Amino acid sequence: MATLDQALKRAKVQHILQQPTDLAAADTTLSTATTTTLSIAVVNNTGSSSAYVYVNGLAGDNNDAVFMLESDGKTVYYPPSPSSTLTPLGANCAIPLGAPGSTTTITVPHTDGGRIWFSKDATLTFLVNPGPALVLPSPTNTTDPNYNIYWDFCEFTFNTSQLYVNITLVDFVSLPIGLQLKNTSGTVTTVEGLPSTGLATICNGLTAQTAADGQPWSSLIVQNAGANLRALSPNSGIAMTNTLFSGYYQPYVDEVWAKYSNGANLTIDTQTAQYGRVNGTVTNNELTFSGVGSYSQPSTADIFSNSSGPFAQTGAELEAITPRLAAAFVRSTLLIDAVQPDDEVVSTYYTNAITNHYARLCHATLLDGKGYAFP
Repeated sequence: MATLDQALKRAKVQHILQQPTDLAAADTTLSTATTTTLSIAVVNNTGSSSAYVYVNGLAGDNNDAVFMLESDGKTVYYPPSPSSTLTPLGANCAIPLGAPGSTTTITVPHTDGGRIWFSKDATLTFLVNPGPALVLPSPTNTTDPNYNIYWDFCEFTFNTSQLYVNITLVDFVSLPIGLQLKNTSGTVTTVEGLPSTGLATICNGLTAQTAADGQPWSSLIVQNAGANLRALSPNSGIAMTNTLFSGYYQPYVDEVWAKYSNGANLTIDTQTAQYGRVNGTVTNNELTFSGVGSYSQPSTADIFSNSSGPFAQTGAELEAITPRLAAAFVRSTLLIDAVQPDDEVVSTYYTNAITNHYARLCHATLLDGKGYAFP
């Protein structure tokens, strides 16, 4: 891995976390903006007395070396590079959460690309490859030792300037996770996450959507012994079965291409001072932003992943356009709004018959609607 961004992308896509080799831009200088460690109070609301938390990431004050917290919730463990792949960890990194309702406090160092993992009724298995490279649990690998376990995670970066933290439903939904942050001024910000019945609600919704449109939404439900384990995002579902949803978005894409043909403009606000608003129109079957670049018609997999086909193009201005264009496809708002993503009306998201119903169900089920469900 060359850069930090590339290392974090590999962690998301391949479930492998490794120290970047290009440390020129790494934030290794301590400042007074944040403390050197962060205390996190983890409350066990799972109802299980066998719940565990794990923390891993890249140590910001140690050249972004791969680390995990040990079972005491504060000792930083740096796994050595093993001689063979899939080597067990040399330390116990399962932090027990105690009885339901109890609080366990963990201490986290400055971290890039961090994750806080939770498991219920079983411990998780993290392995190490030469590098060292940490092999993370995967929701799409049926041979993964964690595949049939209830687990989930939230993401964070805690550097010398700020703390960034979020719940994520990009890959799948399983355990409900909520976050609460109290800053140094005493202000409390809360992201409530899913209710305790969230997974069941989303799975029931996926089943109902398949009954309504005949599409394989219910195939995204993963069960073990008849019980729901997780609901995969369409992107994760396609990673397991590449023909899943093949052609699903094509009728909608055709309508979008027709709408913005013959000189009709689609305006994308890049939300940057440098590029501002850019106008595109379909010419020679490509959505062309004059002086910037063009997009061929995206496939369904391109839309769900936001990183393949025409959405894999590089260049700073295109990279400002792509996520906003892809989001409009995911939300199916391109036929009703020619300026994206300004002045959006959230109630119009996901109202077209062809849309990301997984994302629709996630947002409808989240207690406060806050979370993100596509990459």
